[in-house]
This record gives sequence, structure tokens and C-alpha cells, in this order.
Amino acid sequence: MDLISNLFRGFPEYWGGGVAHSVLIVSLVMTIGLLLGKLKFRNISLGLAWVLFVGILFGRFGLTLEPNLLHFIKELGLIIFVFAIGLQVGPGFFASFRRGGFALNGLMMIVLACSVAITLIIHFVSNIPMTTMAGIFSGAVTNTPALGAAQQATTDVFGYDAPKIAIGYAVTYPMGVIGVIVAFAIMRYAFRINLKKEEHDALRGLGSTERLSVHQITIEVSNSMIDGKMLSDIRQFVKREFVITRIVFNGEEDECHIVSGNTILHNGDKLLVVITPKDEDAVKALFGHSIAYDWSKFDNDYKVRRMFVSNTKLNGKTIKDLDIRTRFDANIAKVTRNGVDHVATPNFALQTGDILSVVGKENALTHTESEVIARNHHASYGDLIPIFIGITFGCILAHLPFIIPGLPQPIKFGLAGGPMIIAILMGYFGTKHHWLNTATFTSGNMLREIGITMFLACVGLQAGKDFIDTVVTSEGLEWALYGLAITMIPIIIGGFIGRYVMHLNYFTLMGILSGGNTNPPALAYANEYTSTDEPSIGYTMVYPLAMILRIIVIQILIMAIA
Repeated sequence: MDLISNLFRGFPEYWGGGVAHSVLIVSLVMTIGLLLGKLKFRNISLGLAWVLFVGILFGRFGLTLEPNLLHFIKELGLIIFVFAIGLQVGPGFFASFRRGGFALNGLMMIVLACSVAITLIIHFVSNIPMTTMAGIFSGAVTNTPALGAAQQATTDVFGYDAPKIAIGYAVTYPMGVIGVIVAFAIMRYAFRINLKKEEHDALRGLGSTERLSVHQITIEVSNSMIDGKMLSDIRQFVKREFVITRIVFNGEEDECHIVSGNTILHNGDKLLVVITPKDEDAVKALFGHSIAYDWSKFDNDYKVRRMFVSNTKLNGKTIKDLDIRTRFDANIAKVTRNGVDHVATPNFALQTGDILSVVGKENALTHTESEVIARNHHASYGDLIPIFIGITFGCILAHLPFIIPGLPQPIKFGLAGGPMIIAILMGYFGTKHHWLNTATFTSGNMLREIGITMFLACVGLQAGKDFIDTVVTSEGLEWALYGLAITMIPIIIGGFIGRYVMHLNYFTLMGILSGGNTNPPALAYANEYTSTDEPSIGYTMVYPLAMILRIIVIQILIMAIA
């Protein structure tokens, strides 16, 4: 019995209670939390937040680790997590400011500014310490790296951890999940949203930044000026983003063909066109008029396959350079990069991590796949050398001081920001210069989950002692209400601006607001109401910048006010 007791309570003769005790406690917290995270109510789950709550429960009953060891594991988990996030968003980070992304990120920054303003108002009215408000703020916007940044900034300024940061985070995190969903419901009825109309408009790419939407239409050729002309000659007349993937020639309704530049068009031909909504009218004016047509009858002959670009030799090569139309009789319809679809125009430059939607016969798809997907042994596992080099430089950057006039202390990116910034740069330049292979990015997903789970488990264990005593008091209820205010008011303000000033589609708007709050459960809720990718597009475009800004802002608040 002593052995079992020591495994849970610690071996008194060993530092930190012993390795077996420490690993057992952290592993149990992570396992139970992850299992509870699979529970859903109306397809909504608190997800990894359960790890935090299980850690709090363990900590409440004294099943915890030695403080210094707990701090080390927590910071290690945070470093792994933010570095993996940086690798994930790096390839498309700078592209998120193009193709309409600048406007979407502008809306996200308005929402962020509102949440900071409300946090400051609550701080000065209620006299709650800014360190505690940092935890309330981080939980209200469900931003775990911001929690890590707040804890480290507090340590830098005061020389010790403030436990109420983690308690505030734990109290308001559920409010952050629930508050966004309630705000979406309020917006839906206040703005008189017709979901069917929004779905119809989203499918057409209307009511959003049109360059971020890609869809298919069928056009029947009815322009006598292009009758008998080759497609390559016709394309010179219109500088628009579109790809014609398949054609049914007039009078040959039982057969369809892959389109190339040498294809000759005639009136009555039916074209399957992949296009952005902003270019649709111009392309229809050139070729003819849109019609409803069932292409599924050709599915037995022509299939569409999604292919993950892992061959680093394709970095920087254009779709025209790949030339799969001529060589294999296949067509690339669209390219998905960092969650956003792009029309596969001839001059579109590929990079590792892109996902190609390729249409063709089985043999053509097999040949195309052999060129797109790396088959060599070295591509099957991640290269660890650049990962550890990146973490090394991330830790150095984390502690470099940046002097901002008016602040008593130089600001630092900290362990929540330094590794992420280095990883973003590595993700962006690594794909262009072949520093990283695809398996490195894929394994990064596992690293991300391991890191965040370790971090939340340790935060819970650290906060467990005082959590219940805070929650059951009027103070805990006040914190929860403050968290709801920080969550909901900026969302509703941002929703009003996005809807009536920017004229965004409701589903795109939900994605932007979810990404601005770095809130995956809210994105899952938004995706339940639409078959389109509009919420995911909005989320993807603003999430990276939102994450970095929240990490920096929370440090400024603590250093300037605490």
C-alpha cells in the first residue's frame, strides 16, 4: 500500500517526489482530460479545457508535483505547443494579408481592441489586479498561449508566479466558449439572418471577400466570336482567374473530355469552370451563359482526387511547369493552401503542403500522384535538426528585451511568443528553400497536441489548491460575468461592423470572430450550420495574427499597469 500511496503522493526521499510519481500524475491528468474532451453536447465540447479542470481536481486533493518541476514541465509544454503552431501557420501566414485578408484581419483587430478596452474598464472600476485580469482576459478569449505569456510576464516583473492568473483563466474559459456561441445566436436574430439565403450566397461566394471563394459553374458556349477558336487563344482576351477542367462537346452528350489549351470550342459545348465569384460575370460574358448540368454521370470515368504536395522539388514551380494536362491528360482544378482555396491558374506557384484537387481518369491520377507526392525514404520522417535549431533561436528571441517608451520594463516575446515567431519564419521560408520536409509539418500536429496538453495539465495542478475556494465565492461569480462581458460585447460589436459596414456573409463572419478569439469550439459550432468552407476560411485568415497579437498585448497590459 505504501508503494501505491507514494506513486500518487510522491516518494519523500526523492527530489520532486520521484520520476515515477511525477510522470504518473501528469499522465493521468492528461489521459482523463482527453477522454472527457471527447464528450459533446449538441456537437460542442470544451475539448482540451477538460485537461485543465482534471488538473485542478488533482491539485485540490494534493496530487501534484514539486513546484519547480511543475514549472519546468509547464514551460516545456508551452514551448512545444507554440512552436508547432508557428510551423503550422507559417507557410500561409504572410499570404493571409493578401487576397482580401487585410480587411478580415482589420476586423479581428477591432474586436481585439474592444476586448482590451473592456478589460481595462473592468480593472479600473473593480480594482481587480491586472495580473488577475490577464487570466480572466486569456480565458474569456480561450487563448492558452496568452495565459503562458501572462504568467511569464508576471514572473519577469515581480519575480514570482501569480496563481490567480491560472484561476481566472479556468473560471472564464467555459464562459469564453459559451459566450461566443450565445453571441452568435444573438447576432442571428438581431440581424435577422436567413440561414438558407446565407448558404445560397456563400455557395456563390457572395457577401464575403470574393477573392477568398472558389466554386464551380457550368457554362454553355454561345458566343459566335469564339466559335472554332482554341482555348489558349481565347484566354488572352480575358485576364481573369478561372480554370476549365472538363468539356462536353455539342452533340456528344455521353462523353466528356479533359480541357487543354489546344481544345477547340464550338457553340453548344458545355464547360465545367472553376472560378472566383468576382470573375464570374466577365467569364460568362466571354463564353456564353451558365446552365444547370449534371456532371456526376461521368464519375465512373473521371474522378477528383486530393493530393498533398510533399515533393520539395515542386517548390516554386508553377502549374504550367508541371504540365499534367499535356503529359497525363489530367487537370488541377484548385489548390488549397493554409485552409484557403485558390483557382489553379497556369502561373500559380506551388509549395510544399499545398493540397491539389486533380480531375482525370484513374491512370492519369496515378501518374500525377507520383510527381506530387515524395516517395523517397527521407520524406517519411521529420527532420529534427531544424526543429531543435528553431527552438534554440526561439528561446533566445524570447528573452531579447525590446524597449517601448513609457513602459517600466522592456517587453519580451517570452516563451509563448519567441518560439512561435521563429517557427512562423521557418514554416514560411523552409518550404521555399527546402529546409523542412512535409513529414516535419505533419509530425508538428502531434507535437502541438502533446505540448498544449502538458501545459494545461500543469496549469491545472498549479491552480487546484485555491480554485474551489475562489469559484464558490461571490468573487468567482463576478469573474465569470466579467469573462462573459469580455467575450460577448466585442463579438457583437465586431458582428455589427462586419455585417453592416463590410457586408460579410454570416458564416464568414462567424469564422472571423471565432479565429479572432482563437476559439475552435466556436468554429465547430459555425460549421454545423453550413456545408460551405466559409467559416473555416474566415478563421484561418485571422487566427495567426490574432494569436501573436494577444500574446504581445497581454504582456503590455501587465508591464504597463500591473
